[in-house]
Amino acid sequence: MMSDVNPLSRLRSVPTGAVADPIAQSLRDAGKGNEAAFADFYDLTSALVYGIVLKIVRDPSMSEEVTQEVYVELWRLAPRFDDKRGSAKGWAATIAHRRAVDRVRSEQAHRNRDQQEHERSDRPSDVVSETVLDGLDHARVQNALAGLTEAQREAVTLAYYGGHTYREVAALLDTPEGTIKTRIRDGLSRLRDDFGVAP
Repeated sequence: MMSDVNPLSRLRSVPTGAVADPIAQSLRDAGKGNEAAFADFYDLTSALVYGIVLKIVRDPSMSEEVTQEVYVELWRLAPRFDDKRGSAKGWAATIAHRRAVDRVRSEQAHRNRDQQEHERSDRPSDVVSETVLDGLDHARVQNALAGLTEAQREAVTLAYYGGHTYREVAALLDTPEGTIKTRIRDGLSRLRDDFGVAP
């Protein structure tokens, strides 16, 4: 038997603001240690969170890791959630965005360190530099350097005293890298001869 009660009248009888946000409710319950509620919260927000993270991180595998970190943080912070300060969905989105940006910055810093390490390993290495510049007194080195052409001396000095790579020396002197390598090689060869170091 059908009820004569208009379904809209039920909605009108519900006090304003009493319609619960299921996401906020599940997060509030999770904040009280309710794991099942947190599982519901995850189901309701995971597509949003993963989508935000993927858009920033761009790598699907890394995005999954970051998404997991986001939910660990949301579980930890759930007791502090206050829906008077914003929606649960917005809060999850904010934490996801922040975590994703942090990961991108961390990865960039890691790449920068690797690049610097690579550039250091790319520095010209020659037994002459170790024998001449490290093993002999400063005056002899200066005299030997004075015997080089100006172009050779400039390149060798920037590479060994300045600690620059071939590429950096080339950029500093506005000269092709191949030319710089030749100048350094010829300069070191001459120093080798001056100091009697066997090739």
